[in-house]
Amino acid sequence: MTLTTLYDQNLYEKPAIASYWEASAPPPPTDSGPLTGAQSCEVAVIGGGFCGLSAGYHLAKEHGRDVRVLEANHLGWGASGRNGGFCCFPAGKLSIEAMIERFGLEGTRAYMQSQLDAIDLVDQLGREEAIDYDRQGSGFYEVAHRPQAVPHMTAYGEALKQFGVSTRLLSKEEFAATGHRGTEQFGALHIQKGFGLHPLKFHRGFAAATVKRGAIVHGNTMVERWESSGGQHRLHTAGGTLTAKQVILATNGYLREGLNSNFDGRVLPALSNIVTTRPLNDAELAAENFVTEAPLLNTRRLVFYYRLLKDRRLLFGARGDTDGTPASAAKMQVWLTRRLREVFPAFAKAETSHFWRGLVSLTTTRMPVVGRLPDDRTVLFAFGCHGNGVNTMPWAGQALAKLAAGANRDEDVIPSPILGLSPRFPLPALRRFALVVSGVGLS
Repeated sequence: MTLTTLYDQNLYEKPAIASYWEASAPPPPTDSGPLTGAQSCEVAVIGGGFCGLSAGYHLAKEHGRDVRVLEANHLGWGASGRNGGFCCFPAGKLSIEAMIERFGLEGTRAYMQSQLDAIDLVDQLGREEAIDYDRQGSGFYEVAHRPQAVPHMTAYGEALKQFGVSTRLLSKEEFAATGHRGTEQFGALHIQKGFGLHPLKFHRGFAAATVKRGAIVHGNTMVERWESSGGQHRLHTAGGTLTAKQVILATNGYLREGLNSNFDGRVLPALSNIVTTRPLNDAELAAENFVTEAPLLNTRRLVFYYRLLKDRRLLFGARGDTDGTPASAAKMQVWLTRRLREVFPAFAKAETSHFWRGLVSLTTTRMPVVGRLPDDRTVLFAFGCHGNGVNTMPWAGQALAKLAAGANRDEDVIPSPILGLSPRFPLPALRRFALVVSGVGLS
């Protein structure tokens, strides 16, 4: 069986990413090492990111299940350790109006509540497991990048209130005094739920807690082949096999196709890119009056997302690049650095210290999907956070643990807007080029 990927192979290889998170996080926790020999368990989890760890953690801690988590690389290598550290919402790309039209008010309300619960879950896990993860800010901001964006932003803030989310609209002058100035700042909406964090510190602390609670975690264990027969699943790796009664697929944008045909063509990975500056000095920060530590994103269709880190570096990220080659990465770094300096001219002399990138996951429904295969309920899955998985994936892992333990009906755990598989992309072999047509790229 040949496993395939949509992007240049370098994006899936094992060397550590040159990220600020990698440079500033504690060493990975001790795991059980690569899987060797013929092993068995009740539940096997493919993927050791936030979702996979959460499934393993909750299955072991709350349900007493024999569970093993298989991570293809070192722990935190994938999106859970590469993201911008925004613990906020929503994970879908549908507007509230579109969600209500498609799923009804109650379905939309249940989904939005799950997103808020997911933020609380991250907070709860951090407290209960004493994870030091550099929690920053209160809520997050959506920033109008041009005056014409303000009416839509205003309406969005009002729509959120019906789901119990407090919001506050700030004029350009008000936000300049309490947030930042800049060339793409014409007011902001403060959404008063969420926070920033160091994702790799959280991930590594959570991984240690998962092991402590009784799950067995195997790093550097890529599943190369998946066979199912007689009510059993057999996962083949380079060093051994793992037989399980149930399998949870938690690979998100890093799914290699051909592993299980049920998932082929359903995930569209998209590249997200981040630079961080050196620590900014007092004069530079004062010139932009950059005073908030809350995460921020702007109203561009392909957003800029950014935040001031604990050591006063500016993290600045954006989507872009549709082939994933090293040459395109170099161009992306130059473009992203230029755009950062155009948005914040006072930071023009601040060198960038780190650049890294990774894959987020999109679906045809423009929403996350969580559930079981309709034809084999022993296979569970979660993917499609659209670049906003820091809160969603720990929640999804917890939800999948409940389903795997058999204590709840699927519809009692998963809100209807995200329950079940999304349809395949039309012409799956060409789906990456849909990003080109849609305008993802340098601008």
